[in-house]
Amino acid sequence: MTRLSDDDPATVPPPVGKTVETVIVPRARDIGGFEVRRALPAIERRMVGPFVFFDEMGPATLAAGSGLDVRPHPHIGLATVTWLTDGEILHRDTLGSIQPIRPGELNWMTAGRGIAHSERSPEAARRAPQYVAGLQAWVALPKQHEETAPTFTHYGAPSLPVIEADGARLVLIAGHGWGARSPVAVFSDTIYAEVTLAPGARLPIGAEHEERAIYILSGKVRIGGDTFTGGRLLVLRPGDAIAVSSETGARFMVLGGETMDGPRHLWWNFVSSSKERIEQAKADWKEGHFPKVVDDNEFIPLPE
Repeated sequence: MTRLSDDDPATVPPPVGKTVETVIVPRARDIGGFEVRRALPAIERRMVGPFVFFDEMGPATLAAGSGLDVRPHPHIGLATVTWLTDGEILHRDTLGSIQPIRPGELNWMTAGRGIAHSERSPEAARRAPQYVAGLQAWVALPKQHEETAPTFTHYGAPSLPVIEADGARLVLIAGHGWGARSPVAVFSDTIYAEVTLAPGARLPIGAEHEERAIYILSGKVRIGGDTFTGGRLLVLRPGDAIAVSSETGARFMVLGGETMDGPRHLWWNFVSSSKERIEQAKADWKEGHFPKVVDDNEFIPLPE
């Protein structure tokens, strides 16, 4: 456990309304009784650093006897980042990985040149009602790493740095910040953290990362004289060292990193700097050229 520095980069408040460059209200959609809210990509902003996709899942209560069932589906050119705040999900993939994930733990799957996986509620969890909530993010890979070999790594809660000071608690999921560095292997400069503020607490956020945003999970936060409520993605102005405070208490994510090396094309579950590469991935999935997911014989057909 690490403690935050007493230095506060926001001693002199920035001009009101200038620090938050863009506010994105995610669009909600239902996937079979389970609601997700998509903050990225959006019309207002396609990416924040390497983060090219950002969904809040739930919260939802799944009835006993049912569960979350995301059948096997493919990815290329990205890393999927799964972070739960409630519940449990079982990951299976074409590398042979079978790994449950619970709150405070991290599943990081680098798709690279191609991988498929499924995400389901474990059988034991289906015996009673399940409360499930969390975040699914995609991190685009730099062009030189888009065709890297696929990998999957699970990080237990004890392996991730926890930083605390004066009512602020954060888990550094990936990248670096606040004088600490996560053990998660990343391909570009990254910051990803979950922050909990007690009532009256504040957290400094430095300017060392080129692009940064805050996604508010619950409560209200105050930045540069403005107050923002939950369910919003706040894209911060580059170069501003700020502080986030909350009178009532809040929970939010900090995400971002260096600007990606060019735009990315997104189609279904594929991300690439090349439209032609996406067309190839579509054909590969349709023709059954991806390996099979271990112990899971279903699949999601290519959308027509």
